[in-house]
Amino acid sequence: MDKHLITTGFDFEGYRITKYLGITKGIIVRSRNVFGNIGAGFQAMFGGNITIYTELCEKARDDGYTLMTQHAEQMGANAIIGMRYDANDIAPGITEVLAYGTAVVVEKSE
Repeated sequence: MDKHLITTGFDFEGYRITKYLGITKGIIVRSRNVFGNIGAGFQAMFGGNITIYTELCEKARDDGYTLMTQHAEQMGANAIIGMRYDANDIAPGITEVLAYGTAVVVEKSE
């Protein structure tokens, strides 16, 4: 799948959607470890960006995104429209990240 054919919008300039395949999703569940929490606690005392948590969030989003694109490819899609992220705490220190969108087939417009 061409990573340029994934959008939060609902169409691509210069392309037309020829088939809607349904919802594609990638879900990942991550937990913080005790050492990360200690390091983040020290960073929080001084204020600013808590890089340990930022890196954890970025990794979770990347993993969810990758799973979503793999699912779309398995469905036969070459593009994804309406892509979104959602995150929820499912237990103390455990977070679910969901990447989702609509898997579609597109072709270049004439």
